[in-house]
Formats: sequence, C-alpha cells, structure tokens
Amino acid sequence: MKKSNTLRLTITALLTAIAIVIPMVMPIRVLIEPASFTLASHVPIFLAMFLSPGIAVAVALGSAVGFLLASFPIVIVLRALSHVLFAYLGAKYLVGRRKEVLTSPVKSTIFSFIIGCVHGLAEMMIVSLFFFGFIPGSGYSEGFFYAVFLLVGVGTIVHSMVDFLISQFVWTSLGKRTETLAEKVNK
Repeated sequence: MKKSNTLRLTITALLTAIAIVIPMVMPIRVLIEPASFTLASHVPIFLAMFLSPGIAVAVALGSAVGFLLASFPIVIVLRALSHVLFAYLGAKYLVGRRKEVLTSPVKSTIFSFIIGCVHGLAEMMIVSLFFFGFIPGSGYSEGFFYAVFLLVGVGTIVHSMVDFLISQFVWTSLGKRTETLAEKVNK
C-alpha cells in the first residue's frame, strides 16, 4: 500500500469521525423543524472538500450517520445525506483551484455563496418531498414559503456560508501545512 493511500484513509477517517460526533455533542444548535442548524456541522465536510472529491463524499456520508445516531428526525437526516451533492460538486470545482479560491476573499465568498445555494436547493428538495406528502412522516402547518424556502433554503445558505468561513479560517490558519497535506493526499 502506498504511503499516500494510508494518509488519505487516515485523514478521511479523522474527518468522518468528527463529522459523526458534531451532531451528537455540539451544544449550539437550533431545531425549528424542518430546519436545524448545528454550528460547525459542515466544517469537516468543507475541510474534506478542500482535499478531494472522494474524501468529501465519504465525510458527507459520515455526517449523515452522525445525524441519524444523534436521533434527529428523518427529514433532517435526509437533509444531511443531501450534503453529498454539494460536497462532491464543490470538491470537483476546487481541484486545481483550491489555493486560488481559498486565498482570495472575493473568490471564496462567491464560491461559498454558490455552494450554499446548491446546498440549500438540495435540502429544499428533500423537505419538499415531506411537505407535499411524497414521503410520509412530517406534517407542516406553516406555508411552503416560510417552512421550505425561508427556514430551509435561505437558512441553509447562511448556515453553509458561516461554516465555510470557519473552515476557511481553520485551513488558512494552518498555513503551508494544509497545502502540503493536500499535495500528499492527492499523489
């Protein structure tokens, strides 16, 4: 086994473990069904996204497991599962552009907003399936605009951008070490 494969597996396992634990222990969370906002729940996914598409998908799947183990309602677990989409697309975009995007305030804000929109749309589609009764389990008395568009859609974009900012801060704070790690993982 190559050294880079062991490193890739280790990084994936560590970020996945953090992604599983955050929904279970994070004290700062807001639950207004169908929305839930757990501070830093996307940070391991974004850090994985900065490394590679494969790692990002694995960590996003682990995050969904964390929400399931934390006994969140099924609509929230499925919303967490939808993170695979934005994680993969974002990581694919960052291949070869990571340093350029993460070091530019304008480019990183635009990237964060676009990824937040993809993230929000995916979660809105999941919640819409419940809202319109295609998947039984939740009856919402609030209107579509409030419950799905504002709470889930707009709320997710804001939450995603905040977690992206935290992730970007962590990544850039570690300086050259993160770039070296990314190079080693992608050999």
